[in-house]
Amino acid sequence: PLSPTGTQTTQLLLEPPWTPAVLWDQVTLTCQGSGTPGATTWYKGGRLWRQKGLDQILVTESGTYQCERPGTVISPPVHVLNDWLVLQVPARALLEGDMVTLRCRG
Repeated sequence: PLSPTGTQTTQLLLEPPWTPAVLWDQVTLTCQGSGTPGATTWYKGGRLWRQKGLDQILVTESGTYQCERPGTVISPPVHVLNDWLVLQVPARALLEGDMVTLRCRG
């Protein structure tokens, strides 16, 4: 998808595809978009975390993650929690009127 400025946007995909993600689910983040594969820059908590790294990472710490590739806009943030109890929704765009399954996990 194109952002309003016409620049390619970057997406951060979650596996398992539920948000907010929880650390004890062995969460994998995949940076998807145009730009050079294998040249992904990762941010954690708004700060540079890993430069020119892999497109996919296994999350081992809670926090807020983002990614970008050369020539693309930074992805929207993904939150990974380490809470005891969490209410999750599917990690996809939801529209008003959509039927949605919620998961209460503990």
